[in-house]
Amino acid sequence: MIEHIRANGLEFAYLSEGHGPLVLLLHGFPDTAYTWDRVMPELARAGYRAVAPFLRGYHPTEIPKDGPFDIDTLGGDVLALIEALGETSAVVIGHDWGATAAYSAAALGPDRVRMLVTLAVPHPRAIPRTPRQVWQMRHFLVLRRASIAAKLRADDLRYVDELWRRWSPAWKDLPASETAAVKQALVEPGCLEAACAYYAAIPLSGTLPPSAKLPIKVPTVVFAGDDDHQMKARTYEKARSCFESTYEVIHVPGGHFMHREHPDRVVSDLVRVVRDHTQ
Repeated sequence: MIEHIRANGLEFAYLSEGHGPLVLLLHGFPDTAYTWDRVMPELARAGYRAVAPFLRGYHPTEIPKDGPFDIDTLGGDVLALIEALGETSAVVIGHDWGATAAYSAAALGPDRVRMLVTLAVPHPRAIPRTPRQVWQMRHFLVLRRASIAAKLRADDLRYVDELWRRWSPAWKDLPASETAAVKQALVEPGCLEAACAYYAAIPLSGTLPPSAKLPIKVPTVVFAGDDDHQMKARTYEKARSCFESTYEVIHVPGGHFMHREHPDRVVSDLVRVVRDHTQ
């Protein structure tokens, strides 16, 4: 069942399961809160309250009329959601854009993030500016175009499937059901424009947000997919200098969507690291 709560000036929709210490699960693009539907029951069984919000602009969360969609606003959403949910702190888990928002939240509010777990995205300061990396992240340029939302919608959102296959290349039997909920959300009025606005908000100069210049002071575990061609393994190791507390990289099978591609392995590891750091 979808619930609603107001945080940081917006009405957020979210999924919730379980009781206990709060674990906030943040999705990325192109994705929705349903990406965590195999993680949430396991966290609930382990004694946690798992909450997965639909990020700002993603249906059925409210679309802000004039933005903003910058990284530190996303981080502010995370901290505001923790407070709105009645907690002073939470374990924060993020994938893709959710990981970027989680890094920002941990830097801006270390007293409110008990532990940080990210999937498929290293700390922004560690991402290289090489030609290879620019090519691997070419969707950042495609999705910031002014007319891109209309073009993607006119093409029946086939780009969503293209991105999933490109980012998880070893997932040969990717079922259509994996992207069905994503497409259902993105066809809602204004949702695709909002999702693309995340990319348009990134300065072409590559200037990092203020939070990215701050050290992460909370225990952090990063999951890296062995088949994720978006980022080389050494990028995650290079990011170690961005953290002042414990920092661990866990290499798992799968690509960018590792938690969907190999749920048995990745979900169990996720729950284990949360338990190890909070009990």
